[in-house]
Amino acid sequence: MKGDIGADTPVRRLRVLHIEDSELDHELAMAHLRRGGAEVEAVRVDTEAQFRQALGEPWDLIVSDYNVPGFSGLKALEMLRDSGLKLPFILVSGEIGEDVAVAAMRNGAADYLLKANLARLQPAAEHAIDAYRTVRARERADRELAASRQRLSELAQHLQTSVEMERAAIAREIHDDVGGSLSALKFDLAWLGRHAPSAEFKARVDSATEMVNHALEASQRIMHNLRPAILEQGLVAALQWLANRFERRLGVVCTFRSSHDHLQLPPGVPLVAYRTAQEALTNVSKHAHATRVSIDLSLAQGVLSLEVSDNGRGLSEADLAKARSFGIRGLHERASTVGGWVDLSSGPAGTTLILSIPLDGGAGASAPGQGGSTGGTEGLEHDPSAWGEL
Repeated sequence: MKGDIGADTPVRRLRVLHIEDSELDHELAMAHLRRGGAEVEAVRVDTEAQFRQALGEPWDLIVSDYNVPGFSGLKALEMLRDSGLKLPFILVSGEIGEDVAVAAMRNGAADYLLKANLARLQPAAEHAIDAYRTVRARERADRELAASRQRLSELAQHLQTSVEMERAAIAREIHDDVGGSLSALKFDLAWLGRHAPSAEFKARVDSATEMVNHALEASQRIMHNLRPAILEQGLVAALQWLANRFERRLGVVCTFRSSHDHLQLPPGVPLVAYRTAQEALTNVSKHAHATRVSIDLSLAQGVLSLEVSDNGRGLSEADLAKARSFGIRGLHERASTVGGWVDLSSGPAGTTLILSIPLDGGAGASAPGQGGSTGGTEGLEHDPSAWGEL
């Protein structure tokens, strides 16, 4: 396992860096190490310069005398820590106080021994190397887990972006094809109604016209749910409209407040904020049994904050822990696409969701203002991944 503490093979060959000014003590210590059956390749150094140079080589273990003329074991331990290398370090001394030993352990020493008890050196070295092998394995697993999470997050962000692009494409198709065809059909029905040969014929035309009107309204609602055109008026106007529609549709008091009348935001941010508010209101409509909802939008110290709170029944720990609560995860992933995050708190007094998005220096706002009103949203059932779908 030369130079590789993270290897899974048993310790058979050890490269040992020994800080010791006495050749006799060096040979004695190495002899104790060999008693465990290890093949020991050792290098002895006794100056700071030699130790610093030796750190550039691979080692399995560092054994250091506590007191070396012009140098010390504690100094070597400090240099090892500053180098960023992670190697087991055993401190050996003819006489060492408990306070020094404790300080050494706190600074990263794996163990400390008295020279009068070198019989402990071999088992102490084996234990230290095993411990560092475990640490290395854990760190490697943590890195792999972090990389896996990063890949999953990037995939989720890609899927979120793809979904929005597909929604926009479908909305355009509905507007250009379905909406256009229905409008043309409405004009033809209007012509037929004006030239109806009988009252019965005109009644049938009027009935068909009413159905076309319903289809046009449905297509407009679907288009808005897929790609809210109201966002072209700005996030403040869009959230005000959303609040108004929510109240009119469900009869639940919904108040919207904003610290600014208009916000200049980076691309992508308005849609993320709008979708977050929309899905929060979906949750309220389906699960909260609330009588009052508030939406607060503010920009302060370069951070855009959207807070949606209600006075409903709240979410229990069991609700939040459900394995299929993908809506909450979706909110986090959606926020991460613009560098933001979501905080969710809930209790008997209701639920509060806060979206926070740090903005670049280019983002700006108009003069402060207050947008206060009541409102709601159209087509709340459009998104099965809403965070209320616990």
